[in-house]
Formats: sequence, structure tokens, C-alpha cells
Amino acid sequence: MKRFHLIILLLFAELFYANAQEGWQVEIMPGVAVYRGDLSQGPFSLKSVGPGVNLNVKYDFGDMVVLRSGIGWGLLHGDDKESNKDYIRTRNLSFKTMILELSLSAEINLLDPEAYYAYPYLLTGVGIFRFNPYAYDKNHKKVNLQPLGTEGQGLPQYPGRKKYSLTQPFIPFGGGWKYNVKGKYAVSFEMAVRYLFTDYLDDVSTTYINKGILLNERGQTAVDMAFRQTPSPVEGEQRGNEKTKDFYIMSGVKFTWYMNRKKTP
Repeated sequence: MKRFHLIILLLFAELFYANAQEGWQVEIMPGVAVYRGDLSQGPFSLKSVGPGVNLNVKYDFGDMVVLRSGIGWGLLHGDDKESNKDYIRTRNLSFKTMILELSLSAEINLLDPEAYYAYPYLLTGVGIFRFNPYAYDKNHKKVNLQPLGTEGQGLPQYPGRKKYSLTQPFIPFGGGWKYNVKGKYAVSFEMAVRYLFTDYLDDVSTTYINKGILLNERGQTAVDMAFRQTPSPVEGEQRGNEKTKDFYIMSGVKFTWYMNRKKTP
């Protein structure tokens, strides 16, 4: 993981500090970050939407392919109290996390930019992101969830449940629609899913563990944050769905500047 992290950082630095020439572009994308996981309600819910922003440095390798390196930030959240299902509200789980991501991606234009002012494109690549899920206790105090092992992660009694890393890889894929403005600028709408390799973006994945074991190993705070419904669930009762991984979406309007390209009349 550290080697992968270093490679992405070096690629990002190389793109960012290289001398600008005809093919270089910079862009910003203000928009939204949308969480999808065990605590989201329905396919797409406005209640799972938070702010997000991306900054990219890009190089155009001809008419059809653009390589880009980017950094992104977003705020993700989910809350059972927002559900319209009684059994979900009873579970009473919630989380928030800020995400910080680095990525290296390719944009593939589906039409020739020299022939069209507006055209669609696809994108895919690789990236890493940092997250740290937290929730608030009964006294409204912020509590980081990963160190608690709320589902037995890292406890010797549950050897199959390893402590999850807060730095994870992801694969972005999506697309957008771009409109060139007088040659030197472009405005785009983009939506891209971040496919994740973890189901603990929200600190929820599988089943409840033994309450007494969690109390002895991690203390009362861990119990309070893991068991938030009344009456308390028993060991083995479903807490999340480990069959599907969490993911999130970054979407917004991009403003692109072609660094050394002259305006057209």
C-alpha cells in the first residue's frame, strides 16, 4: 500500500511541477460527494449528499486521450434516523467522514474536439483516498470509530475480522460532457463513481459481536458506539451487508483552462 501511495504521489508531483506547454490544462470542479453503503437510504438520496471539490492538472495526448492527475476532497455521511423503514431507524447507526483522494486517470473523448465544440467523454484510472469514520455519542462528543473495533476488527476472539486501513485504493470510472469556450476555456459536467475495495467506509459491514468481549477489550465507549439500538442486538445478528462494498460518487461542474492556447474569435 505504501509503495502504491508513493507512485501516485510521484506521478501527481511530476504532472504538477512540469513546465507548461501547449497540451497542459488545469481545472477545478466544485460539486458534491455522494455516499453509498450500509447507511444510505435508497438508490440515490439527497440525504446522502455532501460538498466536494476536485483540482486537476491535465495533459492532452492528441485529440482523443487526456491524462490527468488530481486531488479531491469531500464530506460523506449516513444516518439510520433518515430512513423511512422502522427496522433501520431502530438500528440507529450513523457516521461522517472527510475524504482526501489522489488519482491518476485518463479521459477518453468520444468525439473529435477539433470538429466539435461540445462532446462526451469517459474516464477511468486508479487512486488512493484517506478517510476516518466518526460518530457522536450521547453527549454529542465526536468519537473516531476505527480504533474501537465495533465489529471485532483486530480482536483476537475474531481472527477473521482484520483491522481496516484508513488509506485505501479506489478505481474511478464515469464520464461527462464538455463544452469548449473560445478555445482557451472549457466547461464540463462530470460524474464519476469511486469503486472501493473496503466495506468499512461507514464502519459497518457484517454482524454484531459479543457485547461482553467488546466491553472487556475496548471499553464502554466501543460498546456504546457499536450497540446503538434498544434492546441491544445479540452476537451474530445482522449489522451490515458484507456482500456489497461501499462506494462514493464525485460530481460537479468543471472549469478548465488550456494554459498556452490562444482564444479563438
